[in-house]
Amino acid sequence: MGRPRTNDVVVKERLVECATEMLATRPRGSLTVRAVAAAAEASTTAVYSLFGGKDGLIGAVRDRAVAGLFQDLSAAQTSADPFADLYALAVAYRRWGRAHSHLYMVLFGGVQPFDPSGEIGASDPVRPLLAAIDRALAASVLAGEATSIALSIWATLHGMVTLELAGALDSATAEAAFRSTIDATLRGWATPAVFRSLRQAELTR
Repeated sequence: MGRPRTNDVVVKERLVECATEMLATRPRGSLTVRAVAAAAEASTTAVYSLFGGKDGLIGAVRDRAVAGLFQDLSAAQTSADPFADLYALAVAYRRWGRAHSHLYMVLFGGVQPFDPSGEIGASDPVRPLLAAIDRALAASVLAGEATSIALSIWATLHGMVTLELAGALDSATAEAAFRSTIDATLRGWATPAVFRSLRQAELTR
């Protein structure tokens, strides 16, 4: 019988999944090559041959999280209403976080920084948000500085999703709180004309 392959895609997937769970649920320092290999029922050699070591494995987890969130945010449909587009992005962000809770915790638990004021990569999850904010500013729907608006929206999103994933909110409360909180945050940056229009629409319902 030949020696088992250490570069099999199944082994690679198990290592990434086990590393993701460990990073999301334990102190980052507890993730060692030996520990993750044991959890994945693989050899330590596999970690080095597939990822170059622990840092490479952590990088692979980070890359999966970044790519997944970027893909879902980029898939959010755009329309003639920049305000509605921003809300759609918020919904997509929450949906991805709920569907991929471990990756979400890894992404925003210290492995991936959020800095919309810095250099934005082509597949950075903040790119769709900044693009939507730029459209809203150009259409005079929002008023303010793009980075400040992005940080405000993200802080609200992160807080709501993190509370929900931690079990601090039941499903009914989380749904209602998400809608009202995101709406209030977006309105806070709305131009006076848009704010009055939204308010009038509510009064005539």
